[in-house]
Amino acid sequence: MSANAIRIRKARATAKELQQLARLFDAYRQFYGKPPAIPLARRYLAERLRRRESVIFVAEHAADRRLVGFVQLYPIFSSVQARRAWLLNDLYVDASARRTGTGRRLVEQARLHGARTRAAGIELATGRTNTAAQALYESLGYVRDGQFVHYSLALP
Repeated sequence: MSANAIRIRKARATAKELQQLARLFDAYRQFYGKPPAIPLARRYLAERLRRRESVIFVAEHAADRRLVGFVQLYPIFSSVQARRAWLLNDLYVDASARRTGTGRRLVEQARLHGARTRAAGIELATGRTNTAAQALYESLGYVRDGQFVHYSLALP
């Protein structure tokens, strides 16, 4: 598949794409070791879209409009800068569209959205062993955090 065969939609994803988006989201979750759960993926995304709690941009195959990737952003806030920022939480490209620049174009769409909304910045995290994603982010100007130590607490 060539880069020209894929287009990044500038508008947010909508509920009408939910079935296709849920398939991609489920594949994304499986990449991170979760078991297949399309109904869970569909419910989760439907709620995010209905409540407008996230912004999702999609990549689609130009010929048949089949979704081949997505990026999902959640709003966060910087108290220090007293401004909104965005958390780039999810990026996924279907195997059929990898190595076409689709991931790069989705991340660029996220950056454009951040600029349009006058955000302080975009934050993200990726797996320590996901060197392909790390190389992509760094090539786009993302800087590895050397100032803060990040912690997380899992809740039941």
